[in-house]
Amino acid sequence: MTSTNLTWNTALLYPAPDSEQLVSDLAAFEALAADFRECYFGKVAGLDAAAILAAVREYEAMQVRMARAFCYAHLLFADDSGNGTYLALSQRCSELGSRLSQQLLFFDLELMELADDRFDQFCAQPDAAAYIHFLTGIRKFRPYTLKENEERLLTRKDLTGMRAFTKLFDELSASFSYRMELDGQERDFTGEELLSMLHHTSADVRFRAFTTFLEKHADNGIVYNAVFNNMALDHGQEMELRNYGSPIQPTNIGNEIPDEAVEHLMAVTEANYGLAQEYFRLKAKMLGMDRIRNCDVYAPVVESERKYDFAEARRMVVDSYAAYDPEFGRIVDDFFLERRVDVMPRTGKSGGAFAMGVSPEAPPFLLLNYTGTLRDLATIAHEAGHGLHFVLAQKQTMLNYHAPLPLAETASVFGEMLLTRQLLDKESDPTVRTSLLCAKIEDIIATTFRQTVLTRFELRLHNERKNGLLSSDRIGEIWLEENSRLFGDAVEMIPAYKWGWSYISHFIHSRFYCYSYTFAELLVLALFQKYREDGDSFKPGYRSLLESGGALSPADTARLAGIDITESGFWQKGYDFLGGLIEELKTVKSQQ
Repeated sequence: MTSTNLTWNTALLYPAPDSEQLVSDLAAFEALAADFRECYFGKVAGLDAAAILAAVREYEAMQVRMARAFCYAHLLFADDSGNGTYLALSQRCSELGSRLSQQLLFFDLELMELADDRFDQFCAQPDAAAYIHFLTGIRKFRPYTLKENEERLLTRKDLTGMRAFTKLFDELSASFSYRMELDGQERDFTGEELLSMLHHTSADVRFRAFTTFLEKHADNGIVYNAVFNNMALDHGQEMELRNYGSPIQPTNIGNEIPDEAVEHLMAVTEANYGLAQEYFRLKAKMLGMDRIRNCDVYAPVVESERKYDFAEARRMVVDSYAAYDPEFGRIVDDFFLERRVDVMPRTGKSGGAFAMGVSPEAPPFLLLNYTGTLRDLATIAHEAGHGLHFVLAQKQTMLNYHAPLPLAETASVFGEMLLTRQLLDKESDPTVRTSLLCAKIEDIIATTFRQTVLTRFELRLHNERKNGLLSSDRIGEIWLEENSRLFGDAVEMIPAYKWGWSYISHFIHSRFYCYSYTFAELLVLALFQKYREDGDSFKPGYRSLLESGGALSPADTARLAGIDITESGFWQKGYDFLGGLIEELKTVKSQQ
């Protein structure tokens, strides 16, 4: 991949959006689903174990074929959302996917209802071993699942219910333009541009950017209040209909983490809030401030940040993986050599970064928006870790390909740690080392402590909504109360931050998703500490963890690498690691 050719080659999936192969596949999917439904609808309970296994494999083969086409459409749209052909293909696949889901919904439901003795007979087959975890995961939802017609009715209802409010949230937020003065000139900014200014060297710019961003949401508070209230009401009513015991329970079941374990995870995190406050006080000293505000948390601690050209960044990331395992380095480098990475930002391209694992039979892809900063360098390492995970998990079949949500960030965050440790070990300049340590500490704080704050807020929002409509002021009070537990007296929250809840899309798109970040980050810190202690003997177990994909529960997957997440002191180990980084930062600062 040369500096002049940094776009991905989607022809590895299909030659073109009008190719005969893609046209044929898309035209065949509904007939495939209809044939499958005709063959098995209402009959799964009467099949013998071998026939059930054959049906599962047939279902899986459809998923593999559909994934290639749908992922291809997504990649094209992410590449250029302004391209009419790409937009039309994306919309066609979205609508087709919805129809297919409704056609095939029955299969999951009938597998759920399969009698326990029949399921045991299925599991006793040697060839069924690869599917046991997948089917066990489905069957855990049996007590909370309705009949097929009722499930389909709920799905259709969502189009004008929760999905409609989600669409309203997305469209309203995306429509905003923000007016602010910068460098003596008043002009319009996007929300992403304003949030990026939280890394600006000027405290005044940071304050005005965050205030401007939040006040725009306050100006539209009536809409945001309606969205959040209706989202919580809708979720609460569905939970009642399905007989769940709490609003977070379905998320926990899907993550295969007991309610008590989630509570323990958050309690340990809250007990370590003092570590974050210690860092915030240290950062105030580095910035020459008595106390930082929450708009200063990500302020740079040096006057100017080093820039990395992409060729250098690629080499550094590949080298960090290769130093751990030469094969890992080759797998990561292949993404660039085979043009499975889209690198530079441009008009029409999706923002942010992602990794897409298509299937065990198709190559994964990475999307970046590289601008040369240290954080962009870390993003390459992060997404390359996802890509590595997808490649190694191709030993699994499609239904076990994707890692469970709490483990989905394992390889990505571990890769970031490999890069950070390599940079720290090679860097002698205390100023650069300070920047590296601050970036990593702030990242850990954001993905552990902050995510617990978000989860606590979300729980309180849903539980209080049961008692009636919540005013914007009350939602803001809950938000500030949970944030104040983290910040203590070390951080001052700016006045507009009472609207900080209104722009966080996870609350709308993926209810109670946030604690998974805490789980993943602490798991990786424990894994990385174990690697530093055990050296090469750690590597086979970690590789097995990545190769397992979604074939095992999170606890069993972690056990492959010698980690017991049920150990009483497990979560504390991650915070002990964070404490070590803060002490290392203090040592570096004393040398300046």
